[in-house]
Amino acid sequence: MQFGLANILFFVAIGTAVPLAMLSVGWLLRPRVPQKEKSLIYECGEIPVEPAWFNFNPRFYIVALIFLIFDVEVAFTYPVAVVFKRFVALGQGGLAFAELFAFIAILALGLAYVWRNGDLEWVRRARRDAARGAAPSERE
Repeated sequence: MQFGLANILFFVAIGTAVPLAMLSVGWLLRPRVPQKEKSLIYECGEIPVEPAWFNFNPRFYIVALIFLIFDVEVAFTYPVAVVFKRFVALGQGGLAFAELFAFIAILALGLAYVWRNGDLEWVRRARRDAARGAAPSERE
């Protein structure tokens, strides 16, 4: 019992000491030359042209959430597809297929709903409004 606790204590000590040692060595070896450029906001190596705080188009978040939904769909569908042959061998192939079909059908209905509401066309709307000559205040 005590040997098991000693292993835990050893790994906790190593897990704490290694990052602290790496940070300390980096702090000792890095150059300390203050420059104006070092205090600028980092934006992929480019000089900032506008403030760091600005609002994203809310439709971006909707598209990102839709992507996550279908990404999770793949994560849940793949394991069933991998063991589908075993389900067929056990006589449960029809049930597994029906459950998988229902899962994908629900997600397809959600995609159709989002598509019908126009939430996937946020770039096209902006182009269409710009082509008409509408001012930004008239678009929203």
